[in-house]
Amino acid sequence: MTLFSTANTPAEALQLLSLPEDELFASATKLRAATFGNKVTLCAIINARSGNCGMDCRFCSQSKHNHTPIDVFPLLPADELRERILALVEQPVARIGVVTSGGALSGEEFERLLKVLRSLPEHALERVCASLGRLSAEQLKQLKDAGLDRFHHNLETSRQYYPNICSTQTWDERKDTLLRVHQAGMTACTGGLFGLGESWQDRIDFAFSLKELGVGHVPINFLHPHPETPLASREPLSASEGLRIIALFRHILPTATLRVCGGRPLVLGQRQNEIFSAGANALMTGDYLTTHGRGLVDDLAMIRALGLEIDCDKQY
Repeated sequence: MTLFSTANTPAEALQLLSLPEDELFASATKLRAATFGNKVTLCAIINARSGNCGMDCRFCSQSKHNHTPIDVFPLLPADELRERILALVEQPVARIGVVTSGGALSGEEFERLLKVLRSLPEHALERVCASLGRLSAEQLKQLKDAGLDRFHHNLETSRQYYPNICSTQTWDERKDTLLRVHQAGMTACTGGLFGLGESWQDRIDFAFSLKELGVGHVPINFLHPHPETPLASREPLSASEGLRIIALFRHILPTATLRVCGGRPLVLGQRQNEIFSAGANALMTGDYLTTHGRGLVDDLAMIRALGLEIDCDKQY
């Protein structure tokens, strides 16, 4: 396989794994630059409702089936949520994600969120996206009508491996939510979590599923084993494996925004500055839902030291 070549079949993707790291990353860099040039984007999230989730995801600290000691709180008051969104608008982040735990928002909570969205000035609203669980077509339409143009809903892993990590919602139910997002006229931010015990074939199959579903915004998360979860004893991925996952996805999804999110400091450590050479063009800055991330100041310094440019264009 020549450098600067996309992987158009699972067999071609599998061949990529035999490439030396420098060759694989050089090809991924060229693919990234062909679409995004020298620009990278940042996003940040707001943990708007935490814990007490009825899902039994084996990796999740927010599941009530697990017992990780975390802060548990209901949906933030409307004024506080609005203030936190507006504070992030002042930062060089292209996207601000409002994230809530649980299968879906209640009726009153959903109306509260709609009220917040409708109250935002246009320059703020255009940067907001949301991760609110399994919503109906009508709820998604209401979000779209309120001005939301992107919705986040992860598929987590391949269809084949998914039953190993969750039994309270199927992979196809997750996919159906994604399809409803598209039908509502919003773009979907849909990715997954790596280091769950899945194989390289699972990762390849997952990437091709995203490609077939037309997903253009893919968050890449790495397992940060949480205490008191079934995966608490699993060893985190090595930095090399994490970077190879990014490069693999870039070759399968050459024009998608690949955004490195949860688990970045733990898994990549001193090699975080290589995520762009591995093919990513975006990252999540600041803290995650129940774990600490890396601060905006440090991320900006890293990006500038690499000679890259921050792009606040919301389309990415």
